[in-house]
Amino acid sequence: MKLKTGQTIRVGFAFLSICAFWQMYNSIIPLILTNTFAMNETISGAIMAADNVLAIFLLPLFGGISDRCKSKMGRRKPFLLYGTLVSVVLMLLLPILDNRYAAAPSAGTKVLFIVVLGCILVSMGTYRSPAVALMPDVTPKPLRSKANAIINLMGAIGGILYLAIATVLYSEKRTAGLDHVNYLPLFMIVAGIMIVGMLIVLITVDEVGLNRQMAEYEAAHPEEQDTVVDASGEEKLPPEVKRSLGLLLASIALWFISYNAMETWFTTYANRMWGMSLGSASLCLTIATLGAILSYIPVGAIASNIGRKKTILSGVVLMTACFVICFVYTLASDHFSPILYVIFAFVGMGWAAINVNSLPMVVEMCKGSDIGRFTGYYYTFSMAAQIVTPIVAGTLMNRVGYTTLFPYAAVFMAAAFVTMIQVKHGDSKLITKKGLEAFDFDD
Repeated sequence: MKLKTGQTIRVGFAFLSICAFWQMYNSIIPLILTNTFAMNETISGAIMAADNVLAIFLLPLFGGISDRCKSKMGRRKPFLLYGTLVSVVLMLLLPILDNRYAAAPSAGTKVLFIVVLGCILVSMGTYRSPAVALMPDVTPKPLRSKANAIINLMGAIGGILYLAIATVLYSEKRTAGLDHVNYLPLFMIVAGIMIVGMLIVLITVDEVGLNRQMAEYEAAHPEEQDTVVDASGEEKLPPEVKRSLGLLLASIALWFISYNAMETWFTTYANRMWGMSLGSASLCLTIATLGAILSYIPVGAIASNIGRKKTILSGVVLMTACFVICFVYTLASDHFSPILYVIFAFVGMGWAAINVNSLPMVVEMCKGSDIGRFTGYYYTFSMAAQIVTPIVAGTLMNRVGYTTLFPYAAVFMAAAFVTMIQVKHGDSKLITKKGLEAFDFDD
């Protein structure tokens, strides 16, 4: 069977638009909160954490609601359409309110800005799970790692696209000496990216037709399904599959606890322990991101040959080793070395091996009608980890010492290995060539 690359890329435009938005949100909103509204770091940090808190509830909720959607457009498209339109309208209000407050500060404008910000977080939460669930909806189970690699690559392109636009529009030369920066042009461009991405999916992806094909494929291959039918006629997960799902979700939380702690605190750590500037420390993280981007497609192909579980475990081992090496390097040296760039390239490769294959393993365990809900489970555990770990790691660094960062990351990554190795379901299943060829429709 061949992956329909063109179809997967078109589906990926939904994730591209989402990632472009979040890259802008995480970059610009803290600046507006601290510079325009003069909020301290504690209050602005709490506001910035609100999206992860809301995501814990919203993503599984709307993922499950989309599973039961009966629209003529399909199960996911209505959420993508209305969620994007509402989000675009609301996000364009933010720079307008920002500019208004800068010109004439008032409590009313500040309150309205926070209210709109909260509404955006809700509107974005309504369609992220449905948008991501669209890929496994229209992709056969054995090919979901390869497809998810493309989806992740599309998301990375969305983030890079935003960064390139922001670099050109808001260079130091253009913003030097300004009392207030007008972000409306940037918000308008990102809004355009979101609308275009949405339209590409709505116009070029036949969700209803592809869902029908997938239903026929699944009916022809019941051996792929992990669900069983109980006495009432309802399909349920067997106990052993539930156990694997629980262990997998625990693994997801553990490796996000590890990686996000390092990602959050690395620039501060590098400055304190190795005397690195913000730019040099950020370059390490950039190299890790590039290492992941370059590895997305290869690790998807590797997973097709050796299995998702083995690929994930390899990534976990690689990242654990890198974190241990960084800790040992800290003990041996108090200054920067180019070897750190090499280490962080391997960190990115390990993260790609994990990230590309974990979501497909989660949705592998469910029937097609539950993909949105299971996608929500994935994000619930990953988001919950990202809420907790910056606080815990920061407290540990403050109370015990900065040298605890990499042991902290290594311990939780190693713990993910322990839980992940016990997962017995969710890997790719070998399918007969005849059956796969029957699904191999022209793109």
